[in-house]
Amino acid sequence: MSQKIPRFYIMLVLVVVLFSGLLSACSGSKAEKSHQNLEMASLDKLPAEIKTAPLAVRQAYQFAVANPQVLQAIPCYCGCGVMGHTSNYSCYVSDVQADGKVIFDNHSLGCSICVDITQDTMRLLQQGKPVPEIKEYVGQTYSRYGPATLP
Repeated sequence: MSQKIPRFYIMLVLVVVLFSGLLSACSGSKAEKSHQNLEMASLDKLPAEIKTAPLAVRQAYQFAVANPQVLQAIPCYCGCGVMGHTSNYSCYVSDVQADGKVIFDNHSLGCSICVDITQDTMRLLQQGKPVPEIKEYVGQTYSRYGPATLP
């Protein structure tokens, strides 16, 4: 005695399989590849709490360490100026000692605005945008969250 499976269930299974395939195609490996053309610091240089952070946060720290001149020209708008931060770079690095050792600031581990600004900067650099244009974009996009850390 054979039972027919209703067409609805077959379609539902197909949609779920297709959707799960699309999700796996958009997984972290794609995000990692998206920044291949940018200079990034080695994960070995990062402290454990940063190594275990979400991918976007890790990438932002890696980018900051490898590209201080870029992020020092980009303001942050999360309100971190009251903490003494002077740019988006300050959200990641508090100091670089004479021997080159990086002293990390953990602020961006919990601040999505800082990370979003850095991720936008990375994306726009890959699109060939110059830093002044990126700074303008960041200001237009993030100024509603707080005052700029740069004049």
